[in-house]
Amino acid sequence: MNNKQSTSCSFLICMVLFVQIAAGCSNKAQVEPSNESADDSAVGWGERAEVRADAFANEQSLLTLYKPSNEQHQSWLSSTDSNVQITNNATPKLEIEFSPQHNISKLSIQPKQAWDTAGLKQANLALDVENIGETSIQMYLAIENQQGLSRRYSVSLPKAYQGTLFVPISGIEADTDAGLWGDVPPWNTQDKMFVWRSWRSAGVALTKIKALHFFTIGVLEPKRVTIDNIRLRHNPDTDPNWLANIVDKYGQNARLDTALKVHTDEQLQQQAQQELAELAQSNGMPHRSRFGGYTNAPKLKATGYFRTEKVNGKWWMVDPDGYLFFSHGPANVRMANMSTITGVDYADPSVRIINADELTPEDSMGIVEVSDAAKATRFVTSPVRNNMFEWLPGYDDPLADHYSYRRSTHKGPVAHGETYSFYRANLERRYGETTPQSYLKKWHEVTMQRMHDWGFTSFGNWVDPAFYPAKKVPYFANGWIIGDYQTLSGETNHWGLMPDPFDPVFAERAKSTIYAIAENVKASPWCVGIFIDNEKSWGEREGSVIARYGVIVDALSKDSQHSPAKAAFSTHIKQQYSNIEQLNTAWNIDLKNWQEFEKGIKVSDYTQQHIQDLSDMLGMLGEQYFLVVHDTLAKALPNHLYMGARMANWGMPDEIITASLKYSDVLSFNIYEEGMQEHYWKFLEETDLPVVVGEFHIGTATDSGMFNPGIVHAANQTDRARMYKNYMQSILDKPYMVGAHWFQYVDEPISGRAFDGENANIGFVTTTDIPYPELIQAVKDVTSTMYQQRYEQ
Repeated sequence: MNNKQSTSCSFLICMVLFVQIAAGCSNKAQVEPSNESADDSAVGWGERAEVRADAFANEQSLLTLYKPSNEQHQSWLSSTDSNVQITNNATPKLEIEFSPQHNISKLSIQPKQAWDTAGLKQANLALDVENIGETSIQMYLAIENQQGLSRRYSVSLPKAYQGTLFVPISGIEADTDAGLWGDVPPWNTQDKMFVWRSWRSAGVALTKIKALHFFTIGVLEPKRVTIDNIRLRHNPDTDPNWLANIVDKYGQNARLDTALKVHTDEQLQQQAQQELAELAQSNGMPHRSRFGGYTNAPKLKATGYFRTEKVNGKWWMVDPDGYLFFSHGPANVRMANMSTITGVDYADPSVRIINADELTPEDSMGIVEVSDAAKATRFVTSPVRNNMFEWLPGYDDPLADHYSYRRSTHKGPVAHGETYSFYRANLERRYGETTPQSYLKKWHEVTMQRMHDWGFTSFGNWVDPAFYPAKKVPYFANGWIIGDYQTLSGETNHWGLMPDPFDPVFAERAKSTIYAIAENVKASPWCVGIFIDNEKSWGEREGSVIARYGVIVDALSKDSQHSPAKAAFSTHIKQQYSNIEQLNTAWNIDLKNWQEFEKGIKVSDYTQQHIQDLSDMLGMLGEQYFLVVHDTLAKALPNHLYMGARMANWGMPDEIITASLKYSDVLSFNIYEEGMQEHYWKFLEETDLPVVVGEFHIGTATDSGMFNPGIVHAANQTDRARMYKNYMQSILDKPYMVGAHWFQYVDEPISGRAFDGENANIGFVTTTDIPYPELIQAVKDVTSTMYQQRYEQ
C-alpha cells in the first residue's frame, strides 16, 4: 500500500513506540493520573488511577541556554515593539511587556554562537515563567535553527500563573507524528507543555538553535511575564501508555474527568431531554425580524434579498424585509470534517478512486459508505492510531453506520484510510433512531432552535445544505473550485497550491461549482451570500520577496506554452519593456532574447523595479481570479452577495485586497487573534466596503479535556467566555464590520480530524453535543445587546 510515512518519525522510532504502547495496553491500571492545578491547567494523565510522582521532580539539566543573572547573556536580547528589563530582585528575572499597539510584539534571544544540541537525543526545552499581567496571556515561542527555519509553539498562562513550561525538541515524544496537532501530554507532570503552532511534518531540524523568539500576536491589552532559567533538560522515560487508550467510547478524553463529561447513554439522553425542554420555552431575542434583522430601527428598502447599505456612517447588511442585519453565528455546522482516522485501511483500491468531475473536496465530504467487500480487506495501517481508542464498533454494531473513508489526507502519518465519527454516533445515542437517520433530522431541528435561543442571526460558512430549505436561519452557501487546472506554488502553500486563474479549465471548474451551488440555493432569500474558496496561498503581506511574491516567481520560471499565467505575464512584460535590453537593465539580468524569457527564468537578486513588477503581476493574478468568480456568480446567482475570498491574516497581500475591492460585495478575513486591533485593521476604513470576519475562535486545553486549545488560547472556560466578549466588542466598535462567524459549531475530534489532525476545543458544543455553559451565556450577553449597541451608539 502507498501509506504515507511521517517525515519526522522514522520507521524505527515508530516501531519502538508501537512495541512500548502495545506492551502497556494490557494493563490499564497503569494509566497514571495528574491532579489539576489551581488554574485548571493540567490535562495530564487523568483521575482514574493512583497518583504517581511528577516526571520532572528530579529533572536532569543538560544545557543552560539563558539566565537573567548572567550578565554576558544580556547582550543576546533584542526587542521588537516590546519593553524588556532585568528585575533587581535577589534572583534577577527577565521581565517582558508585550504591546497591544503592535500586531506582533516580540523578544528575541540570540547568542553569539548557536547552541549546539546535536548530541542531545532526548531533550526538552524548559523555562520558568510567571504571568504578572492583569489577564491570561497566549505566548508564542519560535525556536529558530541556523537555516532560519523555525518550529513554532504557543501556550496559555492564566493570570498569576507561576511554574515551568516545556516542549520536547528531540526523542520519540518530539518526533512521533500520531496525527494530532495538539499532542497528548507524554509525561505525568504539573509543568505546562507548549502546543505546536507550525506543522511537525515540516521537518525543521534543531541540531543547532540560532535563536529563541517569544512573542504575542494581535493582543488587545498589555501582557506581562517574567522568564528565568531557559534550559534543555533530559526527557523522562517514554511512558508505554502514552498514546494508548486515550479516547473513550464517546470520543472524549478517557483519562480526565471534566464538568461536561458523559459516562453513560442514559446521562446523555437525560441531558438532551432537559435541554429540549428549555429550548421549547425559549422565545429567542426580542426585536428580531423573521430573518434575524433588527426591528427596533427604521425600516429600509426591502428588495427581497440581503444587501448592504451604509447607515449613519456605519456599514450594515439589510435583510430581505428591509431591516438592519448583523451576521453572527457559527461556521462549519455539518457532519463533514467531524470524523477521525481509526488506523485501519482497506487493500481494495476501489475505495480510493477520485473522479475528475468531482466538485466537493475531500475534507467537505460527509459519511462515505464503504462496501462489505472493501471492508473484508481491512488491515491495520497505523497501530499507534488504532490503539488510541478504548472502543470502536464492530462492523455489525448498530453504531457502525458512522464509519467512513478518506481517500486522501492533508497532514499526518496516514495518507488515506478508514474514519469514524464519534459526534454522529453520539447524536444517535442522544436522540435515538426511530426511522433511518432520524437523529440527524432531530439534530437539524435542535441546532436551529439553539441558534434562535442563543441569539445568533445566521450560520457562517460551510453549513449543511439540509438547513437550506428550512427557512428558519439565514445561511451562506459555499463552494470550492477544484479540478485539473494549472497551479502555481508559493514559498508556503498552506492548504494547497494556488490555482492558475488564467487557465480556461479554472473558469470551467468555477462555472461547474457555482452552478451546483445555485441549484442548491434555488434563489432563496434565506441565502445571505456566497463564499467561494478559503485561505488561498496568495503570499504573505510582509517578508521576503519569495514570501510575498512566490506564486509570481514560480509562474515566471515556467514555459509560456505550458502555463497560462506565464503567458499572461509575458504579454504584460513585453508591453512594459519594448526590448529585452530594457528588461535586463530594470531587473539586472542578462537574457539574450524574449524567447529565453518565454522559456522560464530564475533569479536570486531582485531590484526595486523587479519587485514592483512582481507586485503588479500579483495584482493581475488577483484581478483575473476575482473576475472569473464574480462574473460567474453574477450569472448564476445575481441576487446574492459575493462575500470575497476569506483571506487569512497570514495571507492577505495588499495587491490581492486591492484586486478584490472591484468585485466583492463584502470583504472577508479570517482573523485568529484576540480581536481586531484598531491600528492594524485601520486600512479597512479606507476601502469603504463592508467586512465580515469569516473565522475566529478561542479555546482551551484545560477544563475542556482537549489536547489542543485551537489557534487562540484561553486559560479555561471562564476565560474563554471573557475573551469571546472582548473579541466581539472589537468587531462591534468598527463602522465597517457587518458580521463575525465563529469556527466552529462542534469541538474537533480529540484524536484529530481526518483531514489534518486538528483536535481543538473550538466548539460551542462538545463531541457529545453538550453546550459549554460559560460560552453560551457570553454569547447571549453579546447577541442580546449587539443591535442596540451598534445602532444606537
